[in-house]
Amino acid sequence: MFGNNFVTLRYNCEGELKEFVFFSQCYYITHYKPFKSMKRVFIDMDNVLVDFPSGLDQVSEEVKAEYAGRPDEIPGLFAKMKPMEGAIAAVHELKKHYDLFILSTAPWKNPSAWSDKLEWVTKYFDDVFHKRLIISHRKDICQGDYLIDDRGKNGTKDFAGEWIEFGSEKFPNWESVLQYLLPKKEEQ
Repeated sequence: MFGNNFVTLRYNCEGELKEFVFFSQCYYITHYKPFKSMKRVFIDMDNVLVDFPSGLDQVSEEVKAEYAGRPDEIPGLFAKMKPMEGAIAAVHELKKHYDLFILSTAPWKNPSAWSDKLEWVTKYFDDVFHKRLIISHRKDICQGDYLIDDRGKNGTKDFAGEWIEFGSEKFPNWESVLQYLLPKKEEQ
């Protein structure tokens, strides 16, 4: 605060000035935003960031038999999974150009899945997704430009932005997602 005037500065996580607001005697004088805001991308976990079968490979046959037909209810399963091929490098590249969040669903009848997903994100992506994990069964209520997801369930088909269907013919892998999204960064 300077006399009856005050200035508000906002910085992004890289320490760059994002917003400058100057007030004089509590009247709004000027508002300067030096950078355009980045487009927001939500990324699903299971079979997009996370290789679901890699977790099942680490579970005993007895446990698989006990949870036959409902493997997503196996306690501890989600923390055992490996990243999808190309996911780590692709996410780090996208982070340079987009505002990224994880938007995933956890099985309702497997309470450990919620904490397992947080454990997995912390292990592989804490530098990108620290406090950027959203677990919801209604992906359509989140506001963003893109949703990278492999299934049209839990609101994915009704998402207001563009659904990038991971694993489809158009987007079979992370390389194809990068080829699609990186040229779009220029449109921001």
